Amino acid sequence: MSSNSQFRIQELDRRTLSWWRTRRDRIDMNPPYQRKGRRWAKSDKQYLIDSIINGFDVPKLYFSDFTWGPSALNSNSSAYAVIDGKQRLEAIFEFFDGKLALSNDLIYIPDPTVKISGLTLDELRHRHPNIAEDFENFNPIIMGVVTSEKRFIEELFVRLNKNRPLSGAEVRNAMPGPLPELFRQVANHEFFVFHSKFPDGSGQILNLAAKIFLFEISDGLDNTKKAALDRLTTNAPKQNETIFQTASKRIIQVLDDMAEIFVFGDQLLSTEGPIPVYYWLVRNLESDMRWGVRDFLIEFSSKLMQSKLGMDLSQDLLTDLQAYDAALRSVNDKSSHESRYAILLKWFRIWNADTTLS
Repeated sequence: MSSNSQFRIQELDRRTLSWWRTRRDRIDMNPPYQRKGRRWAKSDKQYLIDSIINGFDVPKLYFSDFTWGPSALNSNSSAYAVIDGKQRLEAIFEFFDGKLALSNDLIYIPDPTVKISGLTLDELRHRHPNIAEDFENFNPIIMGVVTSEKRFIEELFVRLNKNRPLSGAEVRNAMPGPLPELFRQVANHEFFVFHSKFPDGSGQILNLAAKIFLFEISDGLDNTKKAALDRLTTNAPKQNETIFQTASKRIIQVLDDMAEIFVFGDQLLSTEGPIPVYYWLVRNLESDMRWGVRDFLIEFSSKLMQSKLGMDLSQDLLTDLQAYDAALRSVNDKSSHESRYAILLKWFRIWNADTTLS
């Protein structure tokens, strides 16, 4: 245990999974400092339940412990908040709730003749109550973190994950300074939540938010590779925070329009690569012209496919479509952003005048 009175870590009293399940409403599963990690697949969740049932070791969980007294970090008046282990807890609660069943290939190692594969917990209670009881009485190791300072949580997060293969967005999400919180706010905008179609596995939406912020702070298209996004985030505490708040307001205003322009689960937003340039296009168009962007992009995407199929197109359009397709191979290069934006803007203005591309 640390001797620092502002920060200490200690193991919480051992409690069963059933005990934690009945008190889940006292656990904040989404505190501001909770990392957006890879969303677990069904197989990942089943593997965890398999491990518990078969007696394998399960990694420690880390909670902010607010039972010791008031904390500035306790925004939801909870007893605990998850720092590390959210996906594991969600899998456990889903198994309790009957939303998750054991995998179809599970083998009960203590007695392989016992067939429990594919069962829900309720079915397990009826057919093999002793195994269900072992699961419900499992005592996870949970470490309680006592602190009122977010910087200690951030430092703990980095140390816990130092040897894990984290994405750049996940690491930036735990960095100090004003930008990680602003990235999270932008990533939670309805445009990304409801309209983008790609899965947010390892923080891709946080990554997109960082790219858009970089454009705004640079006041122009720029290199959006990991090193540039990390540099933007680490240098932010040295700058006037007003710069970032102003950029955030501009971004939200543009995303508000984009949420009106694009449809729910839009196929045009099925990959993250083009989105920063789409953002820059909408941002820089006159307000009364923005509403045609989606119709234009549908036709432009169709022409792009036709160019790949060797269909007959005008030489000017074909040349630009080939250049656009080539630029998509290096979507984070400054030159790629600039080339794609220039091509989209050029042909949007032509399309807006004629409502067709030829």
